Amino acid sequence: MAPSTDSNVKEENSQGSYKKDINTKTDHVLQSKKHANDIFDVIEYLQSEKDKQIIFASNACRKIFCELSDRGDLYVGDLPEEDDLMSGDRSGEEKYRIFMRHRYNSCVEILLENIGHESFQVKETSLCTLMRFVAAEAKHPLQNPDSSEHFCFPRELLRNLVERLLSEKEDMSLLISRFQEFLEMDDVRYYVMSSVRDNIYKVMSRKKKAEIPVYKNNVFTLLSNINIPTQGPKMKKFLVRQDYRLDEWKVAKLKEHKRAFEQMWLMFLKFKLPSFMYKKILVILHESIMPQMSDPTLLIDFLSAAYDIGGAISLLALNGLFVLIHQHNLDYPDFYKKLYGLLDPSIFHVKYRARFFHLVNIFLSSTHLPAYLVAAFVKRFARLSLTAPPTALLILLPFICNLIRRHPSCRILIHRPSAAEEPCDDPYVMEEEDPAQCHALESSLWEIKTHYHPDVAKAALTINEPLTEQEEDISELLELSAFEVMERELKAESKTIPLEFDTATELLKSSREVLGVHFSLE
Repeated sequence: MAPSTDSNVKEENSQGSYKKDINTKTDHVLQSKKHANDIFDVIEYLQSEKDKQIIFASNACRKIFCELSDRGDLYVGDLPEEDDLMSGDRSGEEKYRIFMRHRYNSCVEILLENIGHESFQVKETSLCTLMRFVAAEAKHPLQNPDSSEHFCFPRELLRNLVERLLSEKEDMSLLISRFQEFLEMDDVRYYVMSSVRDNIYKVMSRKKKAEIPVYKNNVFTLLSNINIPTQGPKMKKFLVRQDYRLDEWKVAKLKEHKRAFEQMWLMFLKFKLPSFMYKKILVILHESIMPQMSDPTLLIDFLSAAYDIGGAISLLALNGLFVLIHQHNLDYPDFYKKLYGLLDPSIFHVKYRARFFHLVNIFLSSTHLPAYLVAAFVKRFARLSLTAPPTALLILLPFICNLIRRHPSCRILIHRPSAAEEPCDDPYVMEEEDPAQCHALESSLWEIKTHYHPDVAKAALTINEPLTEQEEDISELLELSAFEVMERELKAESKTIPLEFDTATELLKSSREVLGVHFSLE
């Protein structure tokens, strides 16, 4: 026990030693300019092999340079080379400010490198320290303002930070979620959006043929964490408020934020993306992206390309197209033909089945659609019902009935007076991609007869009865799962029916059976 106690004491002493050393040197640097060289030792701790030392030193650097910035002890303007300090007729005060500005730049470079550190605590501390420096530079600029448009916000420092967050090799999702706190500030958000747009163009233009999935995932994570406020035409929440000529500051205008948001997303969507990224984007597109854009119709190229991919991606693209068609009067050629082409057996097994049926129901709700088109959809659904699972059929059969109720001219599919004189061959062509050429109106819904599942069989019988005018509500059926169907059946009360044999309740239960006589589970 004695050796371990000694080692613990030494460890505690070493921990107290580095903290005492950093605190002492921090006080020396802030109290007297003659101890300016102590800043080298504090910065050196930022490159320590021990995480706790890096974190403690980062907080010390934050204290030192924020206070120096408030005092005006950091050089402002184009920074001279450090080697030129001894030459020229600069005053001692100016040399000190130049010296400290160089130390500040060194500290920033190391903190940016620590954004890629293996320890999340080090990453988080470095991020928070850098954002404190952003606030300090915005309050006390280190560069002379060159344009009233951007005032004095430290765009270069923020751009370098965004570049580290959008790593090409390391997943930064956790750190980006921590960065979301700063994105609530209107000025930070605006300049982050500009920096992300420029970074996407630089990286993805250089690596057009490369996959870089980690980078794209980091970009998506950061983009999806950016939300534009909707209250009022002007912004009010700033990291550092610019009171001078506020009306001319783009950051204070909502329309400028929407424009920057739009340019950022369009820059990302113009490049080739993997299929999993298409799905992630399309899931949030209609709710989180389009409402925050100045002109959502600019997404038509992206949505058209996604709609042509097929499968689940095409199903998800319907949401965005629906918004553009109904809210922005988009004229999409051959829309119903492509929608008809999406109807295949896979729609019953994808995760987005409920959303798909909800949207198809809306698209087919207009009473001005031609009869041949609605009949084609009804017949296609009927043919797919032959291989659909019970949970899908419980949606599909009321859906077909609703379409027939909505479009009375399609009732001929279930009641054709001359059916007895017609040949048995079905004229409907399942393989035809054009709904106008599939001959659906010449066919009938012979596929809907009966089913082994009692609920499905009951739903199928309604097709042979006179349909009421009131449509059935299928909203509760859209999310129905196989587990819920089984649970419902197990809880249902069953009638007792007399049988000619003993029903088995357990394995080898009955003693009158051969197995029960010769074998036992005990």
